[in-house]
Amino acid sequence: MKAIQISEFGGYDALALVDVPAPTPAPGKILVRMRLAGVNPLDDTVRSGVLPSANKLPLIPGTGGVGEIIDNGGVEGLKPGTPVVVAGRGYGMFRDGTWQEYVLADPQDLIPLPPGIDLAAVAAFTTGAGYLTGYLSLTELASFKPGQTVLAPGIGGAVGLGTVEVANRLGASLAISTASRTDKAERARAEGHTVIDLSKETLRDGVARLTDGRGVDVVVDGVGGPFTGEALGSLASGGTLVSVGYSGGKQASVNVTDIIWRSAHIRGFMFTLFSTQTLIEANTNLFRYLAEGAFHPTIARTFPLKDAAEATRHLIEDRPYGRVVLEVPGA
Repeated sequence: MKAIQISEFGGYDALALVDVPAPTPAPGKILVRMRLAGVNPLDDTVRSGVLPSANKLPLIPGTGGVGEIIDNGGVEGLKPGTPVVVAGRGYGMFRDGTWQEYVLADPQDLIPLPPGIDLAAVAAFTTGAGYLTGYLSLTELASFKPGQTVLAPGIGGAVGLGTVEVANRLGASLAISTASRTDKAERARAEGHTVIDLSKETLRDGVARLTDGRGVDVVVDGVGGPFTGEALGSLASGGTLVSVGYSGGKQASVNVTDIIWRSAHIRGFMFTLFSTQTLIEANTNLFRYLAEGAFHPTIARTFPLKDAAEATRHLIEDRPYGRVVLEVPGA
């Protein structure tokens, strides 16, 4: 079968298309034929060799995707032909991921989907885990309450868009995001989002304008870098900043008075913080909200599996508005 494999850490060209043996069906395991696999910033971190847990090569990247069950390994309730999301712990990091034609998965790694569902829409929803990250950040780490205000920068990214849509569904009085370019800001506003155009005003000025100087109750920061200090300074008194990513850089400078004078709380996010049951309940709620029409995930571009290197470069360097997805070829 075809797969993308990393044999040594390095640049985008480390993502090589190879032929590898297909996994063999096994009792208690679910054989899934992959159809679409997401491209995420985490995949790029793994490829570059800076993620400590991803230290065993060769490795097939891909932290998630969608496909259908080919063999259910005798597991009741998971019938062959059922469309599923593949999204378990460690895929593409310390075990082979979803950038391959077939995946042999544990039952708990799968989310069954109703027949006839648009797999592209589900791929857009799950790629980057932005909705799940936003939901867990708000409900589990920030103790979010309806009526509070939320800032989630980067409206074109998974966490930015996912968090503002989750915050609105959970009853935020105001959910704010940002855009680095006017075209992105205008597109997001046309879709109904409140966005600060950072090419025209600073983050602090934008938040102050939109909140009448009060600041926001919660920041879910998937950008990091220099942005983190500005985001911290945009908190209201007693507010919480949840640090979930670093697409804008790993080094941040903060004014300690923004922590002290605001009685700020700072939390770090990792999926390993949450129990399997918490993740299941979160996904159940999120898919219900998706079915209600509360969310509007977007695919920016779909690449064939063989172009995984260019797909990754496009995500990291071009910073598109929406998700980047790989189409997995037929057998």
